[in-house]
This record gives sequence, C-alpha cells and structure tokens, in this order.
Amino acid sequence: MKTLKQNKGLLVIVSSPSGGGKDSVIAGLMKIFPGSVDFVTTTTRPPRNEEKNGDDYRFVPKEQFEDKIKNNELIEHNLYAENYYGTERAKMEEALASHPIVFSNIEVNGKRNFDKAGFKHLSIFLLPESLEILKERIVKRGGLTQEKIAARVAQAKKEIAESDIYDYRIYNRQGKLDEAVKKAAEIIRKHLPVDKKTEIS
Repeated sequence: MKTLKQNKGLLVIVSSPSGGGKDSVIAGLMKIFPGSVDFVTTTTRPPRNEEKNGDDYRFVPKEQFEDKIKNNELIEHNLYAENYYGTERAKMEEALASHPIVFSNIEVNGKRNFDKAGFKHLSIFLLPESLEILKERIVKRGGLTQEKIAARVAQAKKEIAESDIYDYRIYNRQGKLDEAVKKAAEIIRKHLPVDKKTEIS
C-alpha cells in the first residue's frame, strides 16, 4: 500500500464491532500524538445524560440533517436505530486544516463511503480475539435485551467479514489494550508526512 501524503492533517479511521474498543484505542492514541483530535460526528438522536453538544456529538434536528444530505454537505451518513449519524465535510476539512491527526470512529459502511468520495485517509480495523469474548464485552455494558445482544453479535460477524477493505487489521485482545494502542501508533507513524513526524515525535 502506498504511503498517504497530504498537505493537511492525516485522517485516521479506527473501526471495530460494537464492544471492540475503538473509543478506548483512540483515547490511548491521542495521548501519544499531541495536537490530535477525535472528530465529532453529527447526529439526530437526543443527547444522553451529561453529553454535551459539540463535545460528544453535534446534535441537530432531523430536518436539518436531511437538508445536509440534499446539499451534499456530508462525506458519509447512515441511519441507525431510527437516528441519522454522519460526517460533515466542512467540519472534517476544518479539523484537518488545524490538527496533524484527526481520528474518526465510523463503522464499515462509513469507511466505504469515504472510499467512494475519494477522501484520503488511513484505516485501521480492530479485531476481537473471538466472537465469544466480544459478546461478553457487550453483555457487561448492560442495558440490552438478549435479542439486541444477538443482533449486535450478528452485526459484528458481518463487519469482521467485510473488514478486508481496511488498510490494516489488528487485534484488540482482552486485557491487552496497550498492545493494540502501541501497534496502531506504529502504523500511524509510518504514514505521517515527514514534517509532521518531527513535529509530533
């Protein structure tokens, strides 16, 4: 694979099935790469307890989101549990212009839409060591019926099968988060432009 080069910051997509640890890995990577940022997705779902607009998500009314779709203002979007989620093109370009690395935790369909849009990025998919362990993680989170747990495991199986579209796939093994973060950091360093490497290292 060719090394990605661009004048702006580097967009790094980190995906995993539900319960696969993508948010934890991104949090670990942000400690390693000063000045990096976790991109904020736009959604129509209502805020949950203590979630802040602009920090956790950009919360917008459904009508406003649908206008963004019509006006081609989104690089990618999807409908999940009757709520829209998407990546605003202008917000992403703004983030890349002001940060050396921008992390995004979009799912497989979102990554595929970035490919279709021709938007440069580096992509990493986090694999669980087994579906059984992934199911245990999902169950431990709580708040889900057996039916919903089964649906998430089925979706995880589908996403893992489709993850060969990613540049890299690494294991995020139970209890070994640091190893996954270290491996992901090594991959990212290989793809940073020379000027950014000296700026960050």
